[in-house]
Amino acid sequence: MGKRDDLIAKYADDLRNKCGWDVDMDLLTKVTIGCGPTIYNDDASTIAATQESELETVKQNFLIKKLGLPDSPDLMVQLNDIIDTYGRSNRNKYRAVVYYMLTKRFQKDHIYG
Repeated sequence: MGKRDDLIAKYADDLRNKCGWDVDMDLLTKVTIGCGPTIYNDDASTIAATQESELETVKQNFLIKKLGLPDSPDLMVQLNDIIDTYGRSNRNKYRAVVYYMLTKRFQKDHIYG
């Protein structure tokens, strides 16, 4: 297994054990690949959920640009709900896991074809 496969396994473990979600491994793999090289950078691979600017970046760059959702206050409500599900006290909130959860929440699996 390569490094990306190891990370995908770690993300799947987080989804199952920290979030209580069933995992569509095919979608998780596609979302992880979609994150690009950020998954290999310790800082970029995680989301700083306590920083409002970081959450705004996720909203703008992922929810609006990538998933094509219209801007609304509900996006931030849904994002914060996902962060709560992942666990605010959980130090490492992996970007790929959050993106996967948001993709499922908004039923945008087809974006990853």
